[in-house]
Amino acid sequence: MGASTKPRLSGMQLQVLALYRGFLRAARMKSPEERSRIEALVSQEFRRNSSQVDRKNYLYIEYLVRRGKKQLDQLKSPETVGLASLNVEASQAKTS
Repeated sequence: MGASTKPRLSGMQLQVLALYRGFLRAARMKSPEERSRIEALVSQEFRRNSSQVDRKNYLYIEYLVRRGKKQLDQLKSPETVGLASLNVEASQAKTS
């Protein structure tokens, strides 16, 4: 069998994917109604950011990852029953 031709992911891409998987895992611990709502919200937010944020804007991406980790920690808490949508202005999204 030949070597895999998958593109190698950067460290930041791996962090983003790990964060996404973490949200999906945390959603499994919530009620079925909240789980589907959380999964839809997380998917929507990640897709929106992937299309609106410039890939070379590392500072803003790092900010989003840090913010996401904080939200994930809150979501993992047993006291948290759901996830609220937070809208951050995308004015910094396309600037380098």
